[in-house]
Amino acid sequence: MYQYHKWIRSFHAVAKTHSFTAAAIYLKVGQPTISEQVKALEDRFAVELFYRRGRHVELTDAGRRLYEITEGIFGQEDEAVQLLQSLHSQKTGLLRIGAVSPPVVMNLTYDLMRRHPGIEFAISINSEKETLARLYDFTIDIAILAIVDPDKRLHVVPYRTYPIVAVVRDDHPWADKSSVPLASIKNEAAIMRERGSKTRDLLENACSNQGIQINCVMELNSREAIMHAIAEGMGIGFVSEIEYVAIPGTKAVRLRDTTVTIDYYMCSLAVRKNRPLIKSVLESGTPPKTTRKK
Repeated sequence: MYQYHKWIRSFHAVAKTHSFTAAAIYLKVGQPTISEQVKALEDRFAVELFYRRGRHVELTDAGRRLYEITEGIFGQEDEAVQLLQSLHSQKTGLLRIGAVSPPVVMNLTYDLMRRHPGIEFAISINSEKETLARLYDFTIDIAILAIVDPDKRLHVVPYRTYPIVAVVRDDHPWADKSSVPLASIKNEAAIMRERGSKTRDLLENACSNQGIQINCVMELNSREAIMHAIAEGMGIGFVSEIEYVAIPGTKAVRLRDTTVTIDYYMCSLAVRKNRPLIKSVLESGTPPKTTRKK
C-alpha cells in the first residue's frame, strides 16, 4: 500500500499542476521519478490516466475520477501540515476565505474579526469558477459565492441578500431620483458584465419576465471598468448595492416594480464542515441584514 501511496501522490501532483515538470518541482523529486511512478500506476491497473500531447497533459475520464478522490486525500494532508505550522508559530487559527466580491468578503471578515479576534485571515478574490476550484482543492476553507448550484460536496449557509441597483452618471435624468421603474431600462444604453455574470443573469431574467429589452452597447469583465465607463458617459450599468463604489460623477439608483436581488452564501466542503474553526464560522449564524455604514 505504501508503494501505491507514492504512485498516487505523483499522479495527484501532475493532475494538480498540469505538468510532469511542475509536479517534480512541487514534490521536490526528479522528473524521471514522477514519470516512472505515474506509468507504474497506469501499468499496474491497466488504465490510462493522462492524455500526453508533448509537454501538455490532460486528464482522461478515469484520471478525473481519480483526481476527485486524491483532492480529498492530499488536501487533508496539506491541511494537517498547515495546522502544525500554525501551532508552531503560535497562531490561534488561520482562516482562508475566497470570494467573488471584495465588498461582500470584507463585510464578512469585519464581522469575523470582531467575533474571533485571535484568527488570522487570508483573503483571495477570484471568479466563481476559480473560487470553487480552490475550495475543492483545499486551498481555501470557506468560499463566498453568489447563487450556488446544488452539489453534494458542499455545505452551504445563506449569508446576505442585496438589491441590484442601476448606476448612472451624475448628469443623467435618473441622478436626482431615489428609484426608477425597471421598464425604464429599455430606453437606455446599458454597459453589462460578461455573459455568465450572476448580476447580468438576474437582471436579464427580471427584464425578460416583464418583456423588457435591454440595449447592451458594451460588455466589460470588470466592475471597476464599468464604473469608469459610466463616469465617461458611455451608458448606465448595474451592480449589487454593496458593490457600488461611489466614483466621483456617478450615482446608484434603485429599481422598482419588481424584486431584483442577488444572494450570497458561505460555502465549505461538506467533509470539512465540522472542522472546529470552519464550524465556528458557519454556526455563527447569518449576519444582520443591515450593513456597516461607510
